[in-house]
Amino acid sequence: MSTRLEALVIGAGISGLATAYALAKSGITVRILEAAPRPGGVIQSVKRDGYLLECGPQSFSGNGAITSICKDLGILEERVLADPKAARYVLIDGKLQAVPMGPGLLTSSFLSGGTRGAILRDLFGKSQAPEPDESVASFIRRKFSDTLLERLVGPFVSGIYAGDPETLSLRAAFPILYEAEKARGSIIRGAFAVMKQRKAAATIAPRTPREKPTLQTFRNGNETMITAIAKHLGDRLTCGVQVSSIQAVEADHEPNAVRFRIVAGGPRGEETLETERLILATPTEVSGKLLESFDAGFSAPLSAIGYSGVAVVSLGYAMKDVADPLTGFGFLVPRSSGLGILGTVWNSSLFPGRAPEGHALLTSFVGGATNPGALGKSPEDLAAQVHRELTPLLGIRKDPVFSNVTLWQRAIPQYNLGHTARIAALNNLRSRYPGLYFSGNYLSGPAIGTCVEQSLKTADEVRISFTN
Repeated sequence: MSTRLEALVIGAGISGLATAYALAKSGITVRILEAAPRPGGVIQSVKRDGYLLECGPQSFSGNGAITSICKDLGILEERVLADPKAARYVLIDGKLQAVPMGPGLLTSSFLSGGTRGAILRDLFGKSQAPEPDESVASFIRRKFSDTLLERLVGPFVSGIYAGDPETLSLRAAFPILYEAEKARGSIIRGAFAVMKQRKAAATIAPRTPREKPTLQTFRNGNETMITAIAKHLGDRLTCGVQVSSIQAVEADHEPNAVRFRIVAGGPRGEETLETERLILATPTEVSGKLLESFDAGFSAPLSAIGYSGVAVVSLGYAMKDVADPLTGFGFLVPRSSGLGILGTVWNSSLFPGRAPEGHALLTSFVGGATNPGALGKSPEDLAAQVHRELTPLLGIRKDPVFSNVTLWQRAIPQYNLGHTARIAALNNLRSRYPGLYFSGNYLSGPAIGTCVEQSLKTADEVRISFTN
C-alpha cells in the first residue's frame, strides 16, 4: 500500500526544513525524509565541558525570512546579536591588521595608492565585463589591483566559500558586482542602481519583511532553529531514511495529479510514497544519483558542481594564557601567508556563553579549495597545527584546555566558472517534469539566510502550482 502526499521533500538540511515548514504552514500535506540520523546537515551545535561550539557555520546574517520564521516558532527572543562594530582582522606581514569599515578603507594603509586610484577610476569611468563568465580574481585584477585581491578579496572568498578566487565565478558568487558593472560600467555607481532596483522589486512583491543583515545566533547555538522547525513538523519529518528509487508516474493535466512514486526504507520499514510535488533538497551528488534512473540527463549539471572540504577546529584556552585581548570578530588569512588556517572566529568575544568564565573559544577553518589535502590529516594533527599557527599570532603561552575537530569532506558548494550555465541547464531539464523542484545551497548562495530565502521561494512556487 502506498501513501499519497501533496508534497514530498527529500533532505532535511536547513533548505529542506525551511521548504517543508513553509509548505506545511500553507496547508499542504507534506513529508520530509532525511538519510542521516538527525536533521540540520552541517548546522550542529555541541555543548561540552562548559563550551558551546558550532561544528559548521559559526553564526548567520539575519534577514526578514529568518526573523519571520523565528517569530512564528517562538524563538525570536532566543537570538543573540554580535556587535556590528566588532573589528575584523586580516593577517598582513605576520601581524593582524584591522580592516577599516566604510569609507575609511579608502584612506587606510590597507590599500596601495594604485588601488585607490583604480577605485576612483571606477567611480568616474566605465568598463565592460567579458562574456560569458569571469573569475573573481580576474575581475579584481582587471578593475582594481593584485593588492586588493591578496589582502582583502582572496581572504574574504575563503571566509565565505572556502573557495579559490582564480576559479570562482564572479557572476554566480557575487552577482551584484556583475550586475553593477553591466548596468553602469562602474561597480560603485552600478551597485546603487542594482540595490535600488532590487528594493523596488521587493516592495512590489514582498515575501518577508526586509531588515538590515546582522550577525547573530541563538543562546543555545545555531541548531536552535533546526530543533524548532523539526519539532513543528513533528511526524512529518523522518530521519534515517534511504530513498531507493524515484519513478515518474504517468499523470493527467490536473494540478493535483500524482506525478512521482518514491520507494524508501527507514524506521517505518519500506514505504512507497506517491506525491504530486517532489522537492530535492539534497547535495548535488545525492540528487544526481536519486534522479539517475529517472532521467540520466540530470547527472551532468549536478555532478559538475564541486564542493570544498573544510575542517572546523575549535580550541579552548584560559584567557590568562592568551596575550591578545581578542576584541573583535576574528581574522582571515591570505594564502600567501603559508599558513593552513583560512581564518579564525573568536566565538567567546562575539557571543555570550561560548566558553567557561575566564576562558576563550576560538574556531579555525582549514582546507578549502586551495588546500584539499588538509582533510586527509587526523583530527589530532589538525588541532596541533591550528594551535601551532595561532600561538605566535595571538601570543598563546600554553596548550589548549579543550579541542574539538569536525571534518566536512563536502562542506560548501563551489560557484566556479560556468556555474550560472550549469544551473540554467538544470532548470531547463527540470522544466520537462512539472512538479519537480530543487532547493539547496548551490542555487542562490551558501549562507544560511540565503538558503532560507531560496527555500521560501521554492515553497511559494509549489503552492502556486496547485492553483494553476
